Amino acid sequence: MDELTQSLEDAGCDAEMIGTVRRLYDSGQVNDAVRVLRRHRCELMDQLHESQSRVDCLDFLVRSIEKTSL
Repeated sequence: MDELTQSLEDAGCDAEMIGTVRRLYDSGQVNDAVRVLRRHRCELMDQLHESQSRVDCLDFLVRSIEKTSL
């Protein structure tokens, strides 16, 4: 397995994403490959922020419950 494919797998990209980026990169469309990766990164960051918001809500709930049960 080559380094690019391994890096994409390590980053959690699915087979479709890996295929798309590979095809673009191999055909010399490096800017397009980067654009696809940046878009995917933005999607992951949105998911991260959504998860962080849920964790914050849970933290608040736990603190509230702990305060009322003491």
